[in-house]
Amino acid sequence: MENSIKSARPVRPTIRDVARLAGVSIGTVSAVINNSARPVAEDTRRHVLRCIAELNFEPNSAARSLKHQRISSIGFVVPDLGNAFFVDVAQGIQSVLDTVDCLLVLCLTWSDTRREEYYAQVLRTQRLNGVIYLSGTGLPSPSLTALATKGSVVFVDEYLPGMVSGIAPGIEVPFISSQNLIGARTLGQYVLARHHRRLALVSGPRGLWTSEQRQAGFREALAGAGIPPDSVPVIRGDYTEQAGRRAADEILALSARPTAVLCANDLMAIGFIRRCLELHVRVPEDISVTGFDDIPEARLLHPELTTVRQPGRDMGRAAATLLLQRMGAVTDGPAQKDFPTELCIRRSVGLSPPNDIVPG
Repeated sequence: MENSIKSARPVRPTIRDVARLAGVSIGTVSAVINNSARPVAEDTRRHVLRCIAELNFEPNSAARSLKHQRISSIGFVVPDLGNAFFVDVAQGIQSVLDTVDCLLVLCLTWSDTRREEYYAQVLRTQRLNGVIYLSGTGLPSPSLTALATKGSVVFVDEYLPGMVSGIAPGIEVPFISSQNLIGARTLGQYVLARHHRRLALVSGPRGLWTSEQRQAGFREALAGAGIPPDSVPVIRGDYTEQAGRRAADEILALSARPTAVLCANDLMAIGFIRRCLELHVRVPEDISVTGFDDIPEARLLHPELTTVRQPGRDMGRAAATLLLQRMGAVTDGPAQKDFPTELCIRRSVGLSPPNDIVPG
């Protein structure tokens, strides 16, 4: 009975079976499968391919990857996929990996330092060829430092300055970014050109590179208009929609309510606007609101959100290309590592109410 069960199981054809059917050596079959530099006559190559099709033979891609040291998998560490900008980055990465038959291993950290440390530790011990790292905390961990020492790592969107400031001497992790400071400054200047002078900021998490860059850009715009940056209230958020709702409750309760609020990302701006609508505060008639990222929801919101566009997919593609270059899988690196941002003017910013307009 046992023998009959075994004989009933389909036997997967091997490369040896292909060679036997084709009447050629295993090496010749391997050369055809791998498109190697070994010369194979065109008639022989076509004959081997017909035998492969006849046997329904499927090469062992894992074995081929090990033998030829081809790229097999890379990790992508990211806070979450609830932010559509992170999804764009992931899609950009995947579009490049598709061209080299590479598996993307997704690691969601929820901006938790313990999860970031855990994933860095796990990825350091796995047979991954490299890691693209988008931090949600801005804090380098011992395992991340070891990972950067041992293998190929590329940062995208968020930079961890500690990686090159003495924590790990001699380690410099490359970084794919967008021009956050310039984008925030341009957005702030646009709001000021609409005659707003009473403003508030809803910033991102403390310690994140993007958060600090955007706040610095907003402050530069304020200083350029003669407004002391320290006179503008700053509400610290965490890049979530709920943080925007909490900020709205706090800002709308101020005795001198701002006429415009600059949010450090779109999700917080969306939360802010939705909370305003619940409280019957009109946007932009009663208060203007801006975001940053230009996620798809920004264009579907009512009113449509004035924001700053980051090219997430382009950044993801550049990060993946740079990582593949560092691993020797491709010869050319990305054409661009620091991407420009773009001001998107929509309907969430109006003119400052007449009584609040300051001449000049």
